[in-house]
Amino acid sequence: MLDKIRSQLVKNAAQILRSPVHFLPTKIQNRALLEGLKTVFKEALEDGDFEFLEEKWLKVHIRDLNLSWYISYCNEQLVVSDTMQQEDVSFSGNLNDLVLIAGRKEDPDTLFFQRRLSIEGDTELGLEVKNLMDSVDLDALPKPMLSALTHLADFVYKGTQPSTNPNEVANAYSN
Repeated sequence: MLDKIRSQLVKNAAQILRSPVHFLPTKIQNRALLEGLKTVFKEALEDGDFEFLEEKWLKVHIRDLNLSWYISYCNEQLVVSDTMQQEDVSFSGNLNDLVLIAGRKEDPDTLFFQRRLSIEGDTELGLEVKNLMDSVDLDALPKPMLSALTHLADFVYKGTQPSTNPNEVANAYSN
């Protein structure tokens, strides 16, 4: 029963979140994303690993939420904008797939070849972004952030798996 509820929540997550997220002012969304990125990429920012993004724009699009952000690096600072920029590379995927990537439950390459993750534009720049994401040491994240990400990714992963309950499997085949 709990597996079925989890599965339904995961399946409908974007639909459930779409309205509340769109009512949240974009200034707050941008600020939250920027602060999250600065926390996740703290080491990379300190090491100057974002220089490849100088004067270039990365578009991140969550398809099923219809949300997009543009990320760049200017004057040794990350910049986040929701205003359309001429992106150099674009990453897009559905909410659950992006959560699974962030929580390291799915490999971005696998999702790319399954056409669940789209990378368009400057492929070299896209590869640098992907490599930077792969280099993040999740254990270096603040414990509350790591715990939240791990629990969310586990929840989504389990919610996307086929049911192992024999009664639910039997019911699925009898319908």
